Amino acid sequence: MQIGTTLPNLHLFQPKGVNFKCNAQTVKTISSTEMTKKHISNLEKLLQKSNPIDSSNPVIEQSSNRSIENRRKNLLEGLNLANIWPDEMRKAAEDMSPRHLNRLKRLLSSKSIEYSPRNNLANRWREYHGSNNWLGLLDPLDENLRRELVRYGEFIQSAYHCFHSDPATSADEVPPERHVALPDRSYKVTKSLYATSSIGLPKWVDDVAPDLGWMTQRSSWIGYVAVCDDRSEIQRMGRRDIVIALRGTATCLEWAENFRDLLVEQNDNDDDNDEGVVQSKVECGFLSLYKTGDHRVPSLAESVVNEVQRLIEKYKGEPLSITVTGHSLGAALSLLVADDLSTCVPNAPPVAVFSFGGPRVGNRGFADRLNDNNVKVLRIVNNQDVITRVPGMFVSESLDKKLRESGAGRVLEMLDCRMPWAYSHVGTEFRVDTKMSPFLKPNADVACCHDLEAYLHLVDGFTASNCPFRPNAKRSLVRLLNEQRSNFKRLYTSKGKDLTINLDREHNFPTSSCLPSPSS
Repeated sequence: MQIGTTLPNLHLFQPKGVNFKCNAQTVKTISSTEMTKKHISNLEKLLQKSNPIDSSNPVIEQSSNRSIENRRKNLLEGLNLANIWPDEMRKAAEDMSPRHLNRLKRLLSSKSIEYSPRNNLANRWREYHGSNNWLGLLDPLDENLRRELVRYGEFIQSAYHCFHSDPATSADEVPPERHVALPDRSYKVTKSLYATSSIGLPKWVDDVAPDLGWMTQRSSWIGYVAVCDDRSEIQRMGRRDIVIALRGTATCLEWAENFRDLLVEQNDNDDDNDEGVVQSKVECGFLSLYKTGDHRVPSLAESVVNEVQRLIEKYKGEPLSITVTGHSLGAALSLLVADDLSTCVPNAPPVAVFSFGGPRVGNRGFADRLNDNNVKVLRIVNNQDVITRVPGMFVSESLDKKLRESGAGRVLEMLDCRMPWAYSHVGTEFRVDTKMSPFLKPNADVACCHDLEAYLHLVDGFTASNCPFRPNAKRSLVRLLNEQRSNFKRLYTSKGKDLTINLDREHNFPTSSCLPSPSS
């Protein structure tokens, strides 16, 4: 909200309905001229009016105008109107204050991006990469880890943007390398990744609905491999970082694979004959998308392993790290990628997974296998996101842990070996909550609770589990408001209109250049 340059009409503050009878003989009449002078004198004192400014100096004049504007705003804020309103209206008065509305206007504007300084992580990069399972960094959330989480989430957003800009994949030709607009200029893409479904739709589907096109294709672009290529950033992070970013479900066949939720054994199990060891099993559909290839593109598994091996050999002798990040389906595939890299790549550098809204992928044997291979997994989970509770039996992780520590542990171990839906989550959990956001409705729908931008919004505003939303969060609300307008509180959508912000025009993210990273 912008405060006008004119002062409020004084008659608004004059008491109404009050009559004073004065004795003309004892009270002297004050002329209108004297009253006006008195009002002007009082206003000068309130505004602390300075001497006239030399208009010939534009710098001084501009500074003076800004100073006067701030004084007038402070005058209105100093009135503290909320204290004279009823209790139920005080919150509304606070929300409508000039300071609050100016901050909201900044958050709703894609043109006023704020950058937080990137601290040097060289001495603690292994800790932020999960060497201690992020102990002591999550609650309260470490500010450096917050920025890293949001940054890796934006790598996933780049994968979404690249796919949706050109989702079709040729059925006959080898697809060319794609240009990906990364959120960080210090990284460069080295490999495009494709996922192929082992199932297909009948040919009559294409005949009946030829416009579906890319929705029915078997192979689709799903992500990329990138490596940090900037010396100053490598020095800041303390190592050269290799990133594998994977998007979520987009095509019909990817959805079909998601519903193939029976657990199947991994072909390369080495512990099949070990007594007392639960065999590692993963979801059939996820494994299919990961292992299947065709005559045009190799499988996702083959592409990732070969490219990472090439980069490790290229930068041999340097400190390296491998970071796998994904959302939804991409989060599930990230675990399979990390498992492969930890077992198939000789002398692999530290491997960490940052997953957003990921479903369960395998059984307890798969979780133990990742843990034994020293793969560090941080799962960012929204309390209201149902995707994080499927597939498998609807038992919470905390309840499962209590049952295993009780007398029912032996029964559950037997179910782990025999039940086709005995799924188990992997790694360390970092939980956020839609209800903690002051902008989103507490009853936001399923799509909003699973949306990647909503996740990044919640991570950016998270301070601690027992603290409210971070008041100095800097992440722009433009993209979230455009994608989830129906899940925004009406108060803020109406404010957006009152502030005359053309959100549709401002929400114009480039596809051929680097994307801005407004997170802190």
